[in-house]
Amino acid sequence: MPAELALYSDRLFFAAVVVYVLAMVLHGGEYSRRRSTRAAALVGAGAAAEVGPTPDEGPPAGDGGAAPGPRRDPAERLGRMAVALTVLGAGLHLASIVLRGVAAQRWPLGNMYEYTSMICLAAVVAWLVLLRRSPASRPVGLFVLLPVLILQFLAGTVLYVPAGPVVPALQSYWLSIHVTTIAASSGLLLVPGVASVLYLVRRTGRSNAVLDRLPSASALDRLAYRTTIVAFPLYTFAIIVGAIWAEAAWGRFWGWDPKETVAFVAWVVYAAYLHARATAGWRTGAAAWINILAVAVMIFNLFFINMVVAGLHSYAGLG
Repeated sequence: MPAELALYSDRLFFAAVVVYVLAMVLHGGEYSRRRSTRAAALVGAGAAAEVGPTPDEGPPAGDGGAAPGPRRDPAERLGRMAVALTVLGAGLHLASIVLRGVAAQRWPLGNMYEYTSMICLAAVVAWLVLLRRSPASRPVGLFVLLPVLILQFLAGTVLYVPAGPVVPALQSYWLSIHVTTIAASSGLLLVPGVASVLYLVRRTGRSNAVLDRLPSASALDRLAYRTTIVAFPLYTFAIIVGAIWAEAAWGRFWGWDPKETVAFVAWVVYAAYLHARATAGWRTGAAAWINILAVAVMIFNLFFINMVVAGLHSYAGLG
């Protein structure tokens, strides 16, 4: 039975990948068909200048007295379909993680495959929540799903391991607290990293058919800042809990293990980003570059430190 559940978990994982790919394709279709923000503004101004029929003219002849409803833009339809598929993919993704835990009879965050999968799910869920609050940011979904799919591809190929028990050092209730919060916060911080990259591209001032389809630079900057504000306390809590677990497991709160050190460096860079973003003189590309550096440090910690550098965290590749 556990073997069958593990098989279903793997199939759900790859089904989620396929659905995310389809969602990304639809987002790409929406992006290619979407009018640029500048063109939309010009069209809107022109429509406002048009003179409509006077009240005495009545409805056009031959329509039976009923005014035709507005036609939905093809880009709008593609965008809605892409979001629906993203929601479906997140559901399949969550089911794969739950079944993985049931099959292994433990918390499903015991190796790099499971950890990376959780990061991807957290990023997708964070994006869907942001999209709920700011529907105008939907074109960014194309660029959010790209790193998610890259990470999932690596998780399902290079990092994949069969479901099974974990080493004794990870058989602790702290696993469900520390690793869940560090994976969730890492997934959340992936979204503002993408937004900061797009912000730097958007604020170049260049106008072309590709760049003008993105949200405004100020909207991208707000998206990155507000998401980081939410994720940073969770990341801080994860580091504190990790130190408590380290004291229980190894007899010290902090030992400057490579994983701990780089995680702390990432925390410092994110703190610097929040400080820079709140400082008037740095609310430009400088703060965005700091945010991108923080994401780069986090990804470096995820792969290079976990897989190349030997340390106390080498037994599972977890932080």
